[in-house]
Amino acid sequence: MKFNDYVYFRPDAELIAADLDRLTEAFARAKSAEEQLLFLDRINRIRNQFTTLYNLCYIRHSIDTKDAFYTAENEFFDSYLPVFESRVHSFYRALLESRFRDALEAKLGHQLFALAEMQVRSFDPAIIPDMVDENRLTSQYMQLKAKARLEVDGQVYNLSSITALEEGRDRQLRQRATDAKWGFYAGHRQQVEDIFGRLTELRTRMARKLGLNSFIPLGYMRINRADYTADDVAQFREAVRRHIVPLATKLYERQRRRIGVDRLRYYDLTYRFPSGNPRPKDDAQTIVANTAKMYRELSEPTGRFFDFMREHQLLDVEAKDGKATGGYCTFIPNYGSPFIFSNFNGTSGDIVVMTHEAGHAFQVYSSRRQVVPEYYWPTYEAAEIHSMSMEFFTFPWMELFFEQADKYRYAHIIDAMTFIPYGVAVDAFQHEVYRRAASGPLPDFNAIWREVQAEYMPYYDPAGNVFLEAGGMWQRQNHIFRTPFYYIDYTLAQMCAFQFFFRAQEDRAAAWQDYVRLCEAGGSASFLELVQLAGLESPFDENVIARIAQRTEAYLEQIDDSAF
Repeated sequence: MKFNDYVYFRPDAELIAADLDRLTEAFARAKSAEEQLLFLDRINRIRNQFTTLYNLCYIRHSIDTKDAFYTAENEFFDSYLPVFESRVHSFYRALLESRFRDALEAKLGHQLFALAEMQVRSFDPAIIPDMVDENRLTSQYMQLKAKARLEVDGQVYNLSSITALEEGRDRQLRQRATDAKWGFYAGHRQQVEDIFGRLTELRTRMARKLGLNSFIPLGYMRINRADYTADDVAQFREAVRRHIVPLATKLYERQRRRIGVDRLRYYDLTYRFPSGNPRPKDDAQTIVANTAKMYRELSEPTGRFFDFMREHQLLDVEAKDGKATGGYCTFIPNYGSPFIFSNFNGTSGDIVVMTHEAGHAFQVYSSRRQVVPEYYWPTYEAAEIHSMSMEFFTFPWMELFFEQADKYRYAHIIDAMTFIPYGVAVDAFQHEVYRRAASGPLPDFNAIWREVQAEYMPYYDPAGNVFLEAGGMWQRQNHIFRTPFYYIDYTLAQMCAFQFFFRAQEDRAAAWQDYVRLCEAGGSASFLELVQLAGLESPFDENVIARIAQRTEAYLEQIDDSAF
């Protein structure tokens, strides 16, 4: 079957609730671990069916946000998803209270019980109305961005397609394009700030209903952070400030000299080379075909995986009118199918998608037969190791996509390193917002962003753009609205991906073997346990962060960037 043939229908909410209630009760009454495993299997079949329908709706709504049918279906899920989750939480309670827990844990692994405990602690029926409102507000934000129409020199772009102009060689055109993008956010500033303000109040209220002082611990539980705390993350941010921010500042100064400007402005940051940024040499269809060739040559498992993706048409990568912004990979359980969603825009980001999102897709394809749905995916920060590491493992095939592949590889390493301070700034912003919201009225979001931007991004110069000078940059970041605290995950994973990058230079076969083992493990262990399984060092270790910064700087200094 092709993706378009995958069958969608609206799930019967009452029937699902009744079935899950009945099976959960039967699970609790079962007289042996073996009998409980049978009921567990039936419960998971219902969950997989629901997730399949939800993801089919989510994907098709993302592809065309103007489709009235899937817009209505998305609204249904916004309302019903918290109710469904309440039934899953009831099952989790029964699982944790099982008389046969030791036997179940021996069979299924301890991670399932750790996840169940966090989900039980993060939920109460009293917060269901708040969760419904939260879903609706995040959908409003995403739909607002999908409708963006940006006019530059008589041409109309969306928030994805305008990126090509922002990276162009003409500096004045770069500024016009960048100002058009931020002009959209400035024009909708009141609406976006209102959405986030209401989200902040909702999340703080939910935390209080659960007996918590702020949303921060609730946010951590909701994204299943089992083996590190907000204090660990704060120490990580501080280590990044000490070791990565100075390196990023040097790299941007080197870029300023390279492109020949007296001052690196906000519209210059993504323009890396005087000859222009690396751009793919082919159209979308050829890129996908060459991606298939790359994955066949990389390994037999990756070749088989990507052939599956193409045969079942599980990619939608070209930007279109009405399409949601950004990119993602999700999984459709009943069809055993990952799905890659993106918006090609003619920049090197198109190739990043075919490595980053394909890294996610290869992982879930590799672990799709795990015994419980919780193990299809690992937690967010572990999942990003697969994606970011795949970006590096595919370096030898970049000649398939670029005329100057070395330029792309050089730029990609710089992008990976200079992203880290921004990722940390987004995390610091969220912690400060929810910390202040817990003890008083809503804080000034833009003032908080100015503070963290100054601390972690001292090289960023917004002068000349009133919206950016006021501190509005955070308003573009989907994760802040959709998945609180899911952003530091990229930076933690990037530290692991750099380890794979340097290990592959020493013993590529061994590094790849560890990577595949990590993918196959799915979510069957916690983040730091998976890091250890892959033979990596903890990214929370400041010595590791310092060493990666030093090795990256030394590696880049060996490259003559004047050749680009």
